[in-house]
Amino acid sequence: MAAAVGSGAPREEEGPGGDAAAPQPQAPTSVPGARLSRLPLARVKALVKADPDVTLAGQEAIFILARAAELFVETIAKDAYCCAQQGKRKTLQRRDLGTLD
Repeated sequence: MAAAVGSGAPREEEGPGGDAAAPQPQAPTSVPGARLSRLPLARVKALVKADPDVTLAGQEAIFILARAAELFVETIAKDAYCCAQQGKRKTLQRRDLGTLD
């Protein structure tokens, strides 16, 4: 293994005016085996390919669609849970999801 060069502290690069540039957000260090997406990307890709209007979809697009679907489901679930709590219930019902009929 190669030894790291430098002090190990993150250094700031200077911008065009000599000012220090804003620190770039870094990806969280992941644990081996941790997944970035909870939805299976192969299934999302199969759903995208099933659309006749889609001719080509890159891996990044598939990942973004999977992440958007996760956030959508999370939001719907939280809203439904709040509705159930207002009704002093612990079990979610279809009516908690809003007007889907």
